[in-house]
Amino acid sequence: MNQNLAALQELIEVVAKLRSPDGGCPWDLAQTPESLTPYVIEEAYEVVDAIKSGDQKAIAEELGDLLLQVVLQAQIASESGQFSLKEIAEGITQKLIRRHPHVFGDVEVASVEEVRQNWEEIKAAEKGEPSPENQKLSAKLSRYGRTLPPLMAAMKISQKAADVGFEWENIEGVWDKFHEELGEFQKALAEETPEAQQAELGDLLFATVQLARWHNLDPSAGLQGTNQRFIQRLQKMEAVVDRPLSDYTLAELEALWQQAKAQIAKDG
Repeated sequence: MNQNLAALQELIEVVAKLRSPDGGCPWDLAQTPESLTPYVIEEAYEVVDAIKSGDQKAIAEELGDLLLQVVLQAQIASESGQFSLKEIAEGITQKLIRRHPHVFGDVEVASVEEVRQNWEEIKAAEKGEPSPENQKLSAKLSRYGRTLPPLMAAMKISQKAADVGFEWENIEGVWDKFHEELGEFQKALAEETPEAQQAELGDLLFATVQLARWHNLDPSAGLQGTNQRFIQRLQKMEAVVDRPLSDYTLAELEALWQQAKAQIAKDG
């Protein structure tokens, strides 16, 4: 047997053992497709982080964790006769063949863009949908809203809406919208229900994404950078204290924070 197939088969057998009522793992046995959803997302992000790091060992490890999620979902589904890893592999293989007629058929393409257009047209035909150019905008945006992380979806949705002319005339209009949503959020916090507050928070975040789009900024990358800087500053703070941060007063923590911020700026 091919070494790759042998390794995959061993993984399948290990997962099956973990899910076995006879001597399996209680945690694995308690899992459902729904309970594993957060892990699928988490492992995908960890793969991306590993790729960004360039650490080949970390990339291989994180890809393994992501592969585990696929095999585990397949194992759970197979236990109730829904589908197995075989159907998953066969399905994606046939999809790749159908969507690459320029490789597996006699279609000729002249550019990467033409490949993308063919892919989208074939995908729409498979789903019984109109071709991309004939699809309603709301149908396209609905898919982004369902499948992408919220910040990424907001950027994609607003870009597609702008492409058809649903756009402000100038940046001043975007700022006006931002301040309008900020005021409505503040009013909701003071007077409205938690549900209304949540809705207004969403509107404010969406308006912030519009500002990012107009200035050619990536809101997801911006927030990720802020998260990393926050953690770096906490690390600097923890490196110079002799007791848990919870033992310090707010004023002391603020002083430590500013010290850490200045040190990081000095270090470049």
